[in-house]
Amino acid sequence: MAIEEINNSSTLLPNVTLGYDLYDTCSDTTNIYGVLRNLYQCDKQYLKMQNNFTNFQTKAIALVGPSSSSFAFVAASILGKFLVPLISYSATNEQLSNKRSYPGFLRTIPSDKLQVEVILNLLQRFNWTWVAIVGSDDAYGRQGIQDLNTLASRNGICIAYQGLIPYSTDRTLVKKMVTNIVQTRVKVTVVFSAYFNARIFFEEVLNANVTDIVWIGSESWIMDYQIAAYANIKRIGSVLGVSVGQVYFPKVLQFETDYVTSPKIKTTVQNSCNQVCLDCQGFTLKTMPFLTQFAMSFSFNAYSAVYAIAYALHELLDCKSGRCSNNTIYPWQLLQQVKKVNFTLYNQTIYFDSNGDPATGYDIVMWSWTGDTTVFNLIGSYSKTSQRLQLNDKLQWHTKDNSVPESICSKECGKGERRVQTGSHTCCFECIPCPKMTFLNTSDLYSCQPCGSDQWSPGRSDLCYNRTLEYLPWTDPFSLVLLSLITLLLLVTIAIAVLFFINLNTPVVKSAGGKMCLAMLLSLAISLCTLYCYFDKPGIITCMVRQPVFAVSFTVCFACIVVHAFQIVCIFKMATHMPRIYDIWVKKNGSDVFIAVSSTIQVLISIVWIAVKPPRPIADYSTFSDQIILKCSETVSVGSLAEIIFIAFLSMICFIFCYMGKDLPANYNEAKCISFSLLVYFFSWIAFFTTYIVYQGKYLAAVNVGAVLFSVFGILAGYFTPKCYVILFRPELNTTEHFQSAIQDYTKKQSAHD
Repeated sequence: MAIEEINNSSTLLPNVTLGYDLYDTCSDTTNIYGVLRNLYQCDKQYLKMQNNFTNFQTKAIALVGPSSSSFAFVAASILGKFLVPLISYSATNEQLSNKRSYPGFLRTIPSDKLQVEVILNLLQRFNWTWVAIVGSDDAYGRQGIQDLNTLASRNGICIAYQGLIPYSTDRTLVKKMVTNIVQTRVKVTVVFSAYFNARIFFEEVLNANVTDIVWIGSESWIMDYQIAAYANIKRIGSVLGVSVGQVYFPKVLQFETDYVTSPKIKTTVQNSCNQVCLDCQGFTLKTMPFLTQFAMSFSFNAYSAVYAIAYALHELLDCKSGRCSNNTIYPWQLLQQVKKVNFTLYNQTIYFDSNGDPATGYDIVMWSWTGDTTVFNLIGSYSKTSQRLQLNDKLQWHTKDNSVPESICSKECGKGERRVQTGSHTCCFECIPCPKMTFLNTSDLYSCQPCGSDQWSPGRSDLCYNRTLEYLPWTDPFSLVLLSLITLLLLVTIAIAVLFFINLNTPVVKSAGGKMCLAMLLSLAISLCTLYCYFDKPGIITCMVRQPVFAVSFTVCFACIVVHAFQIVCIFKMATHMPRIYDIWVKKNGSDVFIAVSSTIQVLISIVWIAVKPPRPIADYSTFSDQIILKCSETVSVGSLAEIIFIAFLSMICFIFCYMGKDLPANYNEAKCISFSLLVYFFSWIAFFTTYIVYQGKYLAAVNVGAVLFSVFGILAGYFTPKCYVILFRPELNTTEHFQSAIQDYTKKQSAHD
């Protein structure tokens, strides 16, 4: 038909008539025969071999075909040596695009490389990762399943089974293939096969009563009328696949109708049909619409291949003027020009890329059934230029609820669950949850990645979260309360110090220790000032200063209390019973020596601690998974414990002297006051250490501040507040006469007791 149109055209090749020979490539023998016959030189029945084929002329200047890749390999290999153009309309094997091996090969059908990409896109679109692949046992099928296997493996799709369909009367191997597919439990099978092998395969699929499987077909058989006409074919499941781009080609319908209905052809068919030729028996007018639907796209590919040669000749013969030249055209010249053609037929642009492949893509076809009649529905397309698969929104799946069939070996793991492969296929796995402080990275689904040191994650997590930085800021509500109490207590301490300084020579102040009271109050004020170092981010200076300075200042305070308690006991008890010891204490300034020695011991403990292992600001990552606690190192260390134990030792001495002086005159009896202060101190630090054992958060610093606050408050309330009360509200008790009368009463009681 193409030859007739071109010869009847007045513009394409005017005054030039094209002729042709037809060869049936039904076997390797006839295929090679046709190729070699066309290499014969004009008017000669032989092929003269020579080194230079520049001026070599063949019987035919170009060839269209053959239809299969297997035959095309032979033809392209031979013709390529002579640079004779070979344009196939149906050979799709990717290797034919190799211009080094096949320099003269071109085609008007896309290569299998593109077809494999389309099938892979279909598998990915519907998340089918557990599939079987079968192909015809020829170059077309072997190369197709090999490429698809490679590409599928790269994209996380597992091939549960693959096999080759032989073209043989012995169906044993095909039956075994069908059984193996069923045993793999796949729900999707790709059939990359030539149509005659596919017919054999689906006959056995029907015989085995295989149902509910999605069959993805290659372009060779997806629109094959004979497979679609099999009885009960619709029970096998859903059928979709890749088809050569559909072109509405009305001329070929009329051409075929006129040809088949001609009296000559009718007589020939009727006379040649017999019981052996089954295809011949089915070739009637009734089957013609089905036949042309199947063959239309391939007919157009052959049609456009002939036109490509004609357009190339149009340029070589300079036919633009309305008359073509009589120049001799050599095959290599035609090959160069065919590669450059670019024209339009039936709204289809025809040209070849550098590999000799067309720019066309593929259509996606899905089978549906109206009764027992199979209908090929166009459901989408794949563009070669954009490499994008487009499908209709609603597809008719042959399932109970029209849901997309699922074909996976193992269900996808949940959030934060890693895969543990259970077999040879990566698609078969168990799901293990990721533990805390790890996450599942989408780039590696088989291992849980650890979070960074400044990050955290719960169990079953697919990402890490930034840890919150925790410390006791100035603006925290709890901090504001503590700061207010510190400042208030510091002002009270200063006020008491001022009051005692003004009344330094009064009997109440002298009985409380006199100038030692000022030392005690100063040490308590310093202790309170160290509490300001517990707020905001810990620094090197604040960590090294706050605890040692508190320990030394508090030691001075307790040493003064011990000295005061001892002196009172000495005056009333030891002065008469042990006068020599009392004289030594008074003459050698025992009180000052004891305070100095006690303070020096505490200072030495602090110096050794700081020198050996000084406290430093650290970030605690281990206590809380989602927090970073900023604190000072060694909050409870050997050095800090030594300081606290030494203060506790002084407190025990206080208890001893308080017990010894429990029967002293009321104005000199400090037992109750000191005991109250010591009890508050002990309870405060017991509460702190208990909290330290069970809690290590940012508010531990606040608990430490509270312990110091209560310790200072205990001394102020238990030791100094009663004296302040007498000074301010009971001045009549703050006289020498009152204190002397109290001493006289105590002496009389002691004499009466003796």
